[in-house]
Amino acid sequence: MIPTQFDYVAPATVDDAVRELADAGDDGKVIAGGQSLLPVLRMRLAAPAKVIDIGRIPELRGIRDDGDAIVIGAMTTHYEVQRDPLVREHALLIATATDTVADPQVRHRGTFGGSIAHADPAGDLLAPALAMDAVMVVAGMDGRRSVPASEFFVDYFTTSMNPAELLVEVRVPKYTGWHAHYEKFHRVAQSWSMVGVAAMVRTDGGTIAEARIGLTNMAAVPVRARAVEQALVGQAATAENIKAAAEHAANGTSPASDGNADGEYRSHLARVLTGRALSAAIG
Repeated sequence: MIPTQFDYVAPATVDDAVRELADAGDDGKVIAGGQSLLPVLRMRLAAPAKVIDIGRIPELRGIRDDGDAIVIGAMTTHYEVQRDPLVREHALLIATATDTVADPQVRHRGTFGGSIAHADPAGDLLAPALAMDAVMVVAGMDGRRSVPASEFFVDYFTTSMNPAELLVEVRVPKYTGWHAHYEKFHRVAQSWSMVGVAAMVRTDGGTIAEARIGLTNMAAVPVRARAVEQALVGQAATAENIKAAAEHAANGTSPASDGNADGEYRSHLARVLTGRALSAAIG
């Protein structure tokens, strides 16, 4: 199907992009890598009057060290995130989650910020961002503001950004030396996660000192499995303790029922996959 007619602009700076968004109002859409927006346009599930292409803004690309955090530009591709040594060293959870995103073609075109801003509850990068307490930096007509991941995701495909704001970068605190793994279950290769688990732990002499776990597709937004985290801290890093803690994975969640799975099955998957993710992370 062919999209409806729209105006196309390609601003060269963040300020220009924000002005274009403000001018378009609710009738504007931002396109980054295009892996989420283009299918929606083709199916005419969206009909914006103006599409703002931010692919020509140099400021939005790249990964840098900023003291106690690494900063990932919104237009940085999944491929670049996968291979960046800073991400592998200080944010291993994001690297392992990005390894599972779609296929190589999509990872070369899709962008880290685009996935975050799209806010699909089945997207694989939201739960890691939440588990790591990432902070989203957004730009608007009144300047820039920082929004923690716990406040950024509001509902299905909905963030706390207003229509005239643009995601500029994501600040990820460093978790150097932490063990991490992302485990997901999907029906076929490259499909969306039915459930995913982002697990990250810090061990000290064979004991779990800290744990952070985010769940994908267990609610309208990514959620923390805090009951599992609490059950793990202070325990020996054994298979028995991991299995016992993983039984709490679905506590406080509200998984949807759809054509892929019902809520009860998703709760079962959350428990199983949490155990697998923790076991793989700790090794």
